[in-house]
Amino acid sequence: MLTVASPQTVVFRTLFWSSDIMVNSGTRRGANTAPKWLRSAGEPLPARSHSPAGRTRAQPWSTPRRNSRSSSSSPNVNAWRVSGGGSDTAPVIDSGWERLLRPRALKAGELVVIAALSGALPVAYESNVAQTESVLRRMGFRVRRAPLLEAGRQRWWSAAAPGEIAAELNGLLRDPEVRAIVASDGGQTVFGYLDLIDVEAIRADPKPILGYSDISLLHLVLYARTGLVGFHADMAVPGFGGHWPAAPAARQAQLESLYAKLLTSPEPIGALPAGPSWECWRPGRAEGHLVGGVINRIALVQATRYALPLDRFDGALLFWEELGGQAAYVWSYLHVLRHAGILDRIAGMIVGVPQSIEGLAPGSSPTLAELVLDALGPRDIPVLGNVDLGHAGPNLPMPVGLRAALDAGRRTLSLLEPAVHPG
Repeated sequence: MLTVASPQTVVFRTLFWSSDIMVNSGTRRGANTAPKWLRSAGEPLPARSHSPAGRTRAQPWSTPRRNSRSSSSSPNVNAWRVSGGGSDTAPVIDSGWERLLRPRALKAGELVVIAALSGALPVAYESNVAQTESVLRRMGFRVRRAPLLEAGRQRWWSAAAPGEIAAELNGLLRDPEVRAIVASDGGQTVFGYLDLIDVEAIRADPKPILGYSDISLLHLVLYARTGLVGFHADMAVPGFGGHWPAAPAARQAQLESLYAKLLTSPEPIGALPAGPSWECWRPGRAEGHLVGGVINRIALVQATRYALPLDRFDGALLFWEELGGQAAYVWSYLHVLRHAGILDRIAGMIVGVPQSIEGLAPGSSPTLAELVLDALGPRDIPVLGNVDLGHAGPNLPMPVGLRAALDAGRRTLSLLEPAVHPG
């Protein structure tokens, strides 16, 4: 599981690494508007369309995405820097990515591997992994455990050293027999091996990687670098192995059908099953691609060279959730996103059910909705709250990169594109 550090530890050096400053030309996007840092606090950027018109649709498994950075197909960490930056300015990666990278649809009998991509597997949770194996087999897949997924094995707070985890992950990415990877748990390890991932293996043979918590960082970075669809979805502990068995039988059957379609069908899922907890925090409708994860990871990654270029948030539906920490931390992370310009670019927001956050008590102020609306200020975008994604579980899948339709007033959310291609 994931633990939370104070946002005061974030050195947000990439605050203005965006399309507002294009390094090669030294010009700002939108020359008729004042730079963001000269606007008054809380003032939004000029309004953006929530549903861009006239967009040409390609085949759903290779949807074109705009790339204003470079026409190169390989990462270039020296491609551009903040204007006026010196040798102490960290570079950002220009991926040259132009298309959403969808894995091939899984077929019955193909191999899914459960792997320790972050935290260790305590002996007490061994049964969660066994239950996950049963769920995946009922979906029709063969299942195997990766070697590092061994109950009781631990190095500090992780299943192994970052280099060992990366080596095992790269081996799975390169193995043509492996068709999907399910994370065993979240944790605090993915930041330690972001620079060790074989992104060329992902481009050559993209595979679904399922998980949330710390794994949401992996989704964001691989989406930024390669365009890979991020399968923000349940994992072994406690998802498939803990949350699913605790759900009513009808809900379990609904989830199994939903996940099987997510992994095997080249057809859009359509409307996700709404839960009784869903709330409209600001009405409205929007359509855009999903981007998100744990909010502290969304904020923290923007302080690294693996930051998502800000135009990846243009017209997006931002989804996020949080586990632990304090309400003040969540408020701070939201304002980090505001200062970064992210809240000015998105078309809508989807917020997961908060888990174990100090300062968010039923019937008291602030509520999570109040924190969100305070950070958004006058930005008139739809917000759907208390959605069952992330640590609240069981998870509804939120595939990073896929187009979705949000109607907060009606409390509906639909996936408009498939997560896999037919092969």
